[in-house]
Amino acid sequence: MYKSSLVLVAALASIPCAASNDSDQGSIALTLSAAETLLVSQNRDLIASRRALVGAQADRLTAGQRPNPELSVSTLSIDPRRIGAGPPWEKSADTALQISQSIERGGKRDLRSAAADHNVLAAALDVEETQRQQRFMLRQAYFDLRLSQERVSISRETVMAFRRTLDAANLRLKSGDIASADVSRITVDALRAENDLRQNAADLERARVALAYLIGLEARAAGIEAIDPWPDLAPLPDMPGNEALDARPDVRAAAERANAARKAAQLAVAQRSRDVTVFAQFERFPGQQQNNTIGFGVSVPLFLNYSYEGEIRRAESDRYAAQDNVERVRALARTEIARAWSDLSSARERVDRFEGQLLASARRAADASEFAYKRGALGVMDLLDARRSLNATQLDAAAAHADHAKALASWRAAVGNAVAER
Repeated sequence: MYKSSLVLVAALASIPCAASNDSDQGSIALTLSAAETLLVSQNRDLIASRRALVGAQADRLTAGQRPNPELSVSTLSIDPRRIGAGPPWEKSADTALQISQSIERGGKRDLRSAAADHNVLAAALDVEETQRQQRFMLRQAYFDLRLSQERVSISRETVMAFRRTLDAANLRLKSGDIASADVSRITVDALRAENDLRQNAADLERARVALAYLIGLEARAAGIEAIDPWPDLAPLPDMPGNEALDARPDVRAAAERANAARKAAQLAVAQRSRDVTVFAQFERFPGQQQNNTIGFGVSVPLFLNYSYEGEIRRAESDRYAAQDNVERVRALARTEIARAWSDLSSARERVDRFEGQLLASARRAADASEFAYKRGALGVMDLLDARRSLNATQLDAAAAHADHAKALASWRAAVGNAVAER
């Protein structure tokens, strides 16, 4: 608990906060690495998976224990008419003190401990798997926030550009250079741009809330800003081999649960090894010449009616199901890796096209149209078309960068950061 508190304090200290004029909470300039640090200590799903690991460790402690001995005391042969005088231990009654111990045979305790060991390993791997999934969701949410911020910025620039264009159109209208219908067309597009800005601002707030939940900062969601740039374009990675597949925590956890199921099946068969209960007894009967005696005994179960056939069949069924689940998880992991590679390849090509030619051409066309319109060399419809084209291209370019960033996050989650960064 103390270590977790130190991690949280360090993570919060690494987040630069700037005072805001309209909020007492302030803004949070959040990097992706700082968000991942907060994820480790604050994410609720991760905390729940750690609790499950503690429970599995407790089950391991239980599985390794021997049965406790039992102590029993009984008083028999009591005749109320002839109970006699004197202290209780001199009364005419037969008192027996017995201690018994059950002895497990067939290696049951070792099998229980081995199954519990595999379950502990599986629970620890579940923590890794939960962290893998939550880190992937965090990166998706972080770049969704980054995209929402880009869209708001682009919408604001578009609104300002339409306002400048509308000012220029009003000047030309006063001079009689254009018709009032042209000013109306510009006004309609300017109002549409303001509506888009409002919608993008609402999407930005939703993206902040989604990210804040993953890192436990819901109370400060309104001030979160993603400040990391888009990831750089890197050469397309090669498809990894089976080592990346076998290293995934979900595959390893499924394999450990299959091992636990195998031990559980062996434990079910071991139930046919009869456990032995031994006991020792001390008996006292006052008034007799030899009033203190001792005795020993042993008991074993008789499998006359039932021999654990149902438990054995059930354990075998669970063992086969666990083995089938290993293959299912491996197949899903292989599909996830292939899909992530395909998405990353496609997203990288889109970013190349936008950054290589599309975005620059749209900016040049919009600037030329603005310049020509102000000097009366271009009609209003051509200007609006150029402005719409630039706005759409800028939004598509931002979306392409977001898709690439999320595809890269998906690839790293699918194959593991260590393999992805080779």
